[in-house]
Amino acid sequence: MPVAQRYAYFDHAAVAPLSQPAASALVEYAEQLANSGAKLWSQWELGAEATRQTAARLIGAHVDEIALVGNTTQGIGLVAEGFPWRPGDNVVVPPYEFPSNLYPWLNLQSRGVETRRVPANSEALDLNALAAACDQRTRLIAVSWVGYATGWRNHLEQIAALAQDRGIALLVDAIQGLGVLPLQVDQLGIDFLAADGHKWMLGPEGAGLLYIRRSRLEELRPLNVGWHSVRHAGDFTRTDLDLKPAASRFEGGSQNLAGCLALGASLRLLETYGIDRISERLLEYTDRLCDRLTRIGARIVSRREDGHSSGIVACELPGRDPAQLRRHCATRDVIVNHRAGRLRLSPHVYQNDDDLDRLIDALVTATR
Repeated sequence: MPVAQRYAYFDHAAVAPLSQPAASALVEYAEQLANSGAKLWSQWELGAEATRQTAARLIGAHVDEIALVGNTTQGIGLVAEGFPWRPGDNVVVPPYEFPSNLYPWLNLQSRGVETRRVPANSEALDLNALAAACDQRTRLIAVSWVGYATGWRNHLEQIAALAQDRGIALLVDAIQGLGVLPLQVDQLGIDFLAADGHKWMLGPEGAGLLYIRRSRLEELRPLNVGWHSVRHAGDFTRTDLDLKPAASRFEGGSQNLAGCLALGASLRLLETYGIDRISERLLEYTDRLCDRLTRIGARIVSRREDGHSSGIVACELPGRDPAQLRRHCATRDVIVNHRAGRLRLSPHVYQNDDDLDRLIDALVTATR
């Protein structure tokens, strides 16, 4: 990770620095395109397909269940707009969702679809409250795997079981966990999942994935249809609308090949180390982070018990403005962030004790 040469970077929950393989992939693509035009297009297309395969392995999906999309919002929007809603239906969403997993559902009001927000005082989702919000007209539950503000990690197996028992579809916004926490959609019974790579997957902005369970594919109205959506993609003399029998039918036209290649490079890097090992390392590191923060008087807001912990740690330093703390840390090349009036710290597994020391030192000097 080139960023580690200068910075102690604790802001992966916002925009992560690129891994070296991802950066190299972008540079190589740019040089090839500049020097040779589209001569190597077929090679780049094969690279994008390799990214699809790696993404499928990452989440335990079949390769035909993966669409390469620009971002999480696009993925969620394709499901929200393509789902077979009827007037009077409703979708249930937890509290304190990131706008990308809220606005697409609110936008369905004009189609007679109600968005129900589960009442709560924090990101922590109560399963009983979730169940109470559902009724016979609930068609879909949309949840974030990990909350962006405090890092609360939902037990997806419990939510999936609740949805399956009631015949409700489940969509997961996985952007705040995918790449560093293990997840197997085939085992959990998730119907739809979206995430892009610019956070924990250490890839570029503008490249991500959408998972659509095979049994749900024909349920969704085809959207974003273009030359790349059909079985005979590339044969422009054929004009019959013969859609691919795969999630890739939603990719429409020309792909962000540079982004796809770079994302694939980062995913292969993470795959080399293994997501289980990465997860164990990350949770151990954030446990130590919480301990060090507590010792300097910080109050940990994030819930860390019963498997709800993640790579995000939210905390408060009494009497200190988190925006001011962020600015002070930046002067010392320590990168942090704040959300909802709290300091938000989100390290990655490549970081070490020196980064922790630099962070704590920056925070201590800022409070003097």
